[in-house]
Amino acid sequence: MTTILSKRLGGVKPSPSMAAKQRVDALRAAGRRVIDFTIGEPDFPTPAHIVKAGIDALAAGQTRYTASAGTLPLRQAIAAKLGRENGLAYAPDEIVVGCGAKHIIYDALAATLNEGDEVIVPAPYWVSYPDMVALHGGRPVIVPCGADNGFKLTPAGLESAVTRRTRWLILNSPNNPTGAVYSASELKALSEVLLRHPHVWLLTDEIYEHFVYGQAAHVSPVKLAPELQLRALVVNGLSKAYAMTGWRIGYGAGPLPLIKAITLLLTQSTTCAAGVSQAAAVTALEGPQQCVTDAARLFLARRDSIVEHLNRIPGIRCLPPDGAFYTFPSVAGLIGATTPAGKSLASDADVVMYFLDEAGVAAIDGSSYGMPGHLRMSFATSAEQIEAGCAALAQAVAALRLPVPSLRKENSHA
Repeated sequence: MTTILSKRLGGVKPSPSMAAKQRVDALRAAGRRVIDFTIGEPDFPTPAHIVKAGIDALAAGQTRYTASAGTLPLRQAIAAKLGRENGLAYAPDEIVVGCGAKHIIYDALAATLNEGDEVIVPAPYWVSYPDMVALHGGRPVIVPCGADNGFKLTPAGLESAVTRRTRWLILNSPNNPTGAVYSASELKALSEVLLRHPHVWLLTDEIYEHFVYGQAAHVSPVKLAPELQLRALVVNGLSKAYAMTGWRIGYGAGPLPLIKAITLLLTQSTTCAAGVSQAAAVTALEGPQQCVTDAARLFLARRDSIVEHLNRIPGIRCLPPDGAFYTFPSVAGLIGATTPAGKSLASDADVVMYFLDEAGVAAIDGSSYGMPGHLRMSFATSAEQIEAGCAALAQAVAALRLPVPSLRKENSHA
């Protein structure tokens, strides 16, 4: 039978985070108790004043189509936010609103990539970047960025990856899955490389900007190198900072020709983001921001807790992330361990399945993020779940027969 499916689709994998969530949901439906560290979603509700704004918008009849680029009040609120919080000057017509930041990134790549164009993606990366590039005929150029450099791209690594076919660098700070945050000096150094290659554009994903810890500080690369503004797309959204994942509002700010191209795609796909969600987003951006500050403080406490608990477990090494709400612990000390059933854990994926089966704890393998030997664990969950989950992991690890040389190496930081 002749297939109707595109050849490009054959190289695209389902989102590992959403696949993990489906697996957790299925196990819970079957009666299993599962502690879930997979999903990147705040566990608290959308703040009440934002919900009320949505209800008021519904009552006022804001249930119709909006302009495809987004309502003018929302684009004005975004422009004001970018100026106030990021030091960036964009006009409302240089801003486009979509159904989440993911939607904007997808359409930006769709609007700009031709067959064989290259996109530089530092690894570890958010799982969707390479597949979205491939879906549009591009080639993701993966640049490994190890723990010895804080999981961050170096100027030398960027320079070595640039070719005449390079169209974009995708830079995500704070980073999913590692929580790495680029400093101003690091971003300036990367910007200097980009300025030497005027054919390379910068897509900067700043969705976790409000969740930074300790001495780390978020800064947009475009603020540090204003010359890049004419070939950069700043992507952000309301899902994380305002606990509005289900409202599906993201946005991009960039040069007018690119914004018009993305808007054109919106006219032929989703038409527009939901009007009620856009109305609530205006209130989120223009209203009181204490809810964001409170969320950041809560995540800091959870970060400290999960890092402390994970580092007590033999074979696991967890560096404290500087941002976002993920840890990216190394489980290299568990690779080669033998389970009570006599099975050898040959990979991080094996470790994930062992933890799920033996401990009822769900995480995502680092291989899905381009960095084997690690796990991504979200701490966007309660302190009680963090403690219970780490206790279950410790018990599961205690049941393993560990590879002694690896264990000694992994615990050398203690």
